[in-house]
Amino acid sequence: MAKNIQSLERAAAVLRLLAGGERRLGLSDIASSLGLAKGTAHGILRTLQAEGFVEQEATSGRYQLGAELLRLGNSYLDVNELRARALVWTDDLARSSGESVHLGVLHLGGVLIVHHVFRPDDSRQVLEVGALQPLHSTALGKVLCAFDPVARQDALDGERRTLTPRTVVEPGAFEAALAAVRERGWATDVEETWDGVAAVAAPIRDRRSMVVGAVAVTGAAERLRPADAAGAAPDGGRTAVRDDLVAAVRGCARSVSRDIGNGRF
Repeated sequence: MAKNIQSLERAAAVLRLLAGGERRLGLSDIASSLGLAKGTAHGILRTLQAEGFVEQEATSGRYQLGAELLRLGNSYLDVNELRARALVWTDDLARSSGESVHLGVLHLGGVLIVHHVFRPDDSRQVLEVGALQPLHSTALGKVLCAFDPVARQDALDGERRTLTPRTVVEPGAFEAALAAVRERGWATDVEETWDGVAAVAAPIRDRRSMVVGAVAVTGAAERLRPADAAGAAPDGGRTAVRDDLVAAVRGCARSVSRDIGNGRF
């Protein structure tokens, strides 16, 4: 069995100590409570402070939890709350559409799938929770990029790989696609990421109206395209998806947004 890293264990102990009891503690208090030499405790605190996990009060010199640690904690809670609030609505969307439903959030320059409802049939399917999908080509990713400046910059700074002949990678064309998503409020991916696969996605907003995730219906392109696809769009229907699916996905996104406190929907 691999040994634990002592310095990390000590840093975790410092954070737990600061998280309980008094809000602010001095160096001597921290060192004595954890049985550490002052020099060791000071070195741990200095490192945690440099990373934003600990802050030192200027007047008293006492330490408290930093904003970065609180931000990470809130991010964890937000994702879990989002998934919990979306369970019923995404199940309903999968049943009504007959297709797979994915819930995604921005993570490490991609779209992290945090919830996946299987297509309601007997076909063999692979659970995709935990998968990281591209920002620039997926419907989920384009929704996040259109409404979240951080996601947009991640996509522009990152490698926009050509995944199929229909993937949009040129910066100007990508920006134009995002402008269209912002205007209509939803995004599509019709064989831009995987041949034969299409998706339509809409944004989920929190109580501050910030986009915190996106929900999408995904399935075979031939099923998601409208019956009269040839005349449904200027490109001969190549990027068209069924109106009923767009309405269903947007309705699901609005319902989840309401459940996490956005009263505008």
